[in-house]
Amino acid sequence: MDRIKKKLHRQRRIKQGIRKKINGTGERPRLTVYRSNRDIYAQLIDDERGITITGASSKAAGDTAGKTPVEKAKAVGIALAEIAKKENITAVVFDRNGYLYHGRVKALAEGAREGGLNF
Repeated sequence: MDRIKKKLHRQRRIKQGIRKKINGTGERPRLTVYRSNRDIYAQLIDDERGITITGASSKAAGDTAGKTPVEKAKAVGIALAEIAKKENITAVVFDRNGYLYHGRVKALAEGAREGGLNF
C-alpha cells in the first residue's frame, strides 16, 4: 500500500470508530468538520431525521484575504455558532471526522465554543 492510500485507510478507520460512538439528535446535533487543502467546512447534522440543519465554510465566511488557515477556521467556528444560535441550538456533539484534534480542526472547535456552543 503506498503512502497516500495508507493514510486515507487510517483516517477511514478512525472515522468509523468515532461515528460508532457519536450520534446527533435534534436537541444536540453533530458538528462535523471537513478539511480540504484550501478551505474548511462545518455542518450541524441531525442523525435521527437524517438532515443537515445548517453549515458554514471558509468560502462563505466573507473577508478571509490575508488570513492564515487557522484564523479562517476559527472564523468559521464563530460563524457556525451564530447561525446555530438563530436555530436555538446551544449544545452539540463534536465529530472531528477522522482528523487529528490539532491546527485548523482545533481552531474551528475553539471558535464554536467562543461563539457560544457547548460540547
